This record gives sequence, structure tokens and C-alpha cells, in this order.
Amino acid sequence: MLLYVTVGTNDLERAGRFYDAILPLLGYRRQKQAGGEIGYGADEDVRCRFWVVEPFNREPATFGNGVTVALDAPSRAAVDAFHAAALANGGTDEGAPGIRPYHADFYAAFVRDLDGNKLSIVCERPE
Repeated sequence: MLLYVTVGTNDLERAGRFYDAILPLLGYRRQKQAGGEIGYGADEDVRCRFWVVEPFNREPATFGNGVTVALDAPSRAAVDAFHAAALANGGTDEGAPGIRPYHADFYAAFVRDLDGNKLSIVCERPE
């Protein structure tokens, strides 16, 4: 259903370092950077699926209350590694890795990036 997702930043270089450190753990790499935006995607993607952008209207980037971007992880170990890498690179813990009450195999962690954008990393596969 989703074509791509964007999160705003007030410091593109700093945000790029953060996402360069954590998104490869889920199979995404930086594919483009130009004009105030960085795009990430998997090698087989025909377009970038995750964008970090300076707001087009030149106003400060802010995060939305209640907004969470959920990223699919291939394993519970990848959720654990992503959460640890996010914290090691300046992210904020919003929920340690573990089973959530949504269903028996919903294993997730929650972090905020350096601009306060909330990310959920989820593996719905049995251990």
C-alpha cells in the first residue's frame, strides 16, 4: 500500500550518519542524496522507500504526536541489533525489544531518531 515514507530532519548530515548506521541492518542502504534529502532502499527496489528530508517549506522539522514509522525486520535478532545500533548512534529508547500484545509473534522495539521521529522495528515471524 505504501509507496514511500519521509521523516523530517533539521540536520541532514547528522541524520544521514544515524540512518547509515541502522538501516543496513534491515537490508536498506543509502541510494540517493541531493537537494536536502537522502533516500534509502533495498538493492532490488526500483525506488527509494525511506527518505530523510529537510522540510520543503524551510520551516523546522518536527515529529508528529502519534506518528510511528514501522519497519519490517527479517528476524528477532535484527530487531535487537537495530535497537542497539539506534541507541549507540544517539537514538532514544521508546521500548526495548520484546513480544507485544498484538499477536503471539509480534516482536518489536521502538526508538526515536535524532530529530524525535518515532520508529518501530518489527518481526512477525516465529522465533
